[in-house]
Amino acid sequence: MAAPLLQLSDISLTFGGDPVFEGLSLIVQERDRVALVGRNGSGKSTLMKVMAGLVEADRGDRVLAPQTSTGYMEQDPDLTGFATLGDFATSGLEPGQDYKVEAVAEGLKFDPAGEVSTASGGERRRAALAKLLAEAPELMLLDEPTNHLDIEAIGWLERELSSTAAAFVLISHDRAFLNALTRATLWIDRGVVRRQEQGFAAFEAWRDKVWDEEDEARHKLNRKIKAEARWAVEGISARRKRNQGRVRALADLRANRAAMIRRQGTAGMALGAAQASGKKVIEATGISKTYDGRDILRGFSLTVQRGDRVALVGPNGVGKTTLLKMLTGEVEPDEGTVKLGTKLETAIFDQNREALDPDMSLWESLVGDKDMAVSGKADQVMVRGTPRHVVGYLKEFLFTDAQARAPVRSLSGGEKARLLLAKLMARECNLLVLDEPTNDLDVESLDLLQELLDDFAGTVILVSHDRDFLDRVATTTVAMEGDGTATVYAGGWSDYQAQRGEKSTSKTDQKTKKKKDKASSETKSSGLSFTERHRLEALPAEMERIEAEIGKLVTLLSDPDLFSKEPAKFQKATDALVARQALLDAAEAEWLDLEERAEG
Repeated sequence: MAAPLLQLSDISLTFGGDPVFEGLSLIVQERDRVALVGRNGSGKSTLMKVMAGLVEADRGDRVLAPQTSTGYMEQDPDLTGFATLGDFATSGLEPGQDYKVEAVAEGLKFDPAGEVSTASGGERRRAALAKLLAEAPELMLLDEPTNHLDIEAIGWLERELSSTAAAFVLISHDRAFLNALTRATLWIDRGVVRRQEQGFAAFEAWRDKVWDEEDEARHKLNRKIKAEARWAVEGISARRKRNQGRVRALADLRANRAAMIRRQGTAGMALGAAQASGKKVIEATGISKTYDGRDILRGFSLTVQRGDRVALVGPNGVGKTTLLKMLTGEVEPDEGTVKLGTKLETAIFDQNREALDPDMSLWESLVGDKDMAVSGKADQVMVRGTPRHVVGYLKEFLFTDAQARAPVRSLSGGEKARLLLAKLMARECNLLVLDEPTNDLDVESLDLLQELLDDFAGTVILVSHDRDFLDRVATTTVAMEGDGTATVYAGGWSDYQAQRGEKSTSKTDQKTKKKKDKASSETKSSGLSFTERHRLEALPAEMERIEAEIGKLVTLLSDPDLFSKEPAKFQKATDALVARQALLDAAEAEWLDLEERAEG
């Protein structure tokens, strides 16, 4: 077997008194295609910097195979000292090889002549990615390369990495990208790195199996400690001298249990729906918009009904955010009309994170928000109509006590996204506008966000380049082609691709196309639209899931001591039960209506 390209042995690293890694070891082989996964804040980017030799460990060895070149693409590249993006991207090449950057720049859609001083964060990242690809090292370390890329550029990058002979380690939140490219997985979990010789597609089943085994081991240990503790209390006085070893063993068992690091829970995200909006949320008729002589939109019409999930897709720069702002009334169209429905309460997730001041602490960011402020209380925030202590609310989004006083600028990209979601979800709304919500979120947070959107009783309009997320969430897709035209398709990304007549090579796309074809043929005889037929098919599973959640809450509330021991938990469970019952009633009513129309 060939020697590994990179080997880390017994790596230990501490930041601020807390160990990030302890005794960590891993190898990267030639032609490896590795997904590096873990929760936000678990140390993925730090580990990648150790692998790149940019962060020195407190203890342990980093061994790189002789003559092996490595390249690292970081999330926030430093372009100091370069006038243009192209100057930076070509800085590692031999004279006369600038053409390599030009070829890559076309695929990534960035202008090498762009000035560094005015470049956006996305342009800087694309320049860093272009630099790495043009240099073509034997080991590529890629930290969130798809952020700020549109779907076309992501597809181009996917094809480039598929055909490379180099090894690469990849951090990404994009499931479809990871599924297509990776053949092994490194998983960081509480300072431990595990490796599985399967790609990301097998990760979640592997993770759940490991966690189930941990839970079983912890359960067995707890039972053993209880048995030994009972023996110690009941029998130690009669056997004091000859059983001191057993007492010491009990102390060791308790120490082992204390050393078991609890898994970090999922973020406590929750969406609170305001009173129902009118049935018709947005009606856009013949709207057009021109910027600098270029048509952004021409004669576009769209009706958004209550409960719709509308996704806007297309290359960067075609005007998705502009259309989003026109649909919500923030920007006026040059021609046509946009009528907003009644009783709308809108909450907006902004991709540029403009709602976050980098110099404020997390505490100040929440209590200083006019929508969250509690009069006369500097340590409380209003969360969906209820005052909450700011630290307690931050903990629901997986922030620690220490982070509450830290500046926003110290957060990772994923942590900033969670903070923005904390601000967003403190409000009750019935129209949720999400502009690139998936950037930087870890897999678990993405799963939870998707579940929340599934349960949300209001309307969602979103912009995203995450194909998997679009398939999971969207019921309608508006495709902007870049020439002023926008076309409405039923379903998510795969449905849009199938309806455009493009060939689908993935099993998921093929399956989705079959479902669509079946639904289309049934629609002709049922009178239901494709979206309504899709909804009718999805509702039974949704009702079953809600019923299961209701069952769990009923079991929890059946504890007679819950109210006296944990009144806050009792109240939260009660509120959740009421909300779930309302969701179930609404879902049943919707199912009956659609079923009757399908039969009629």
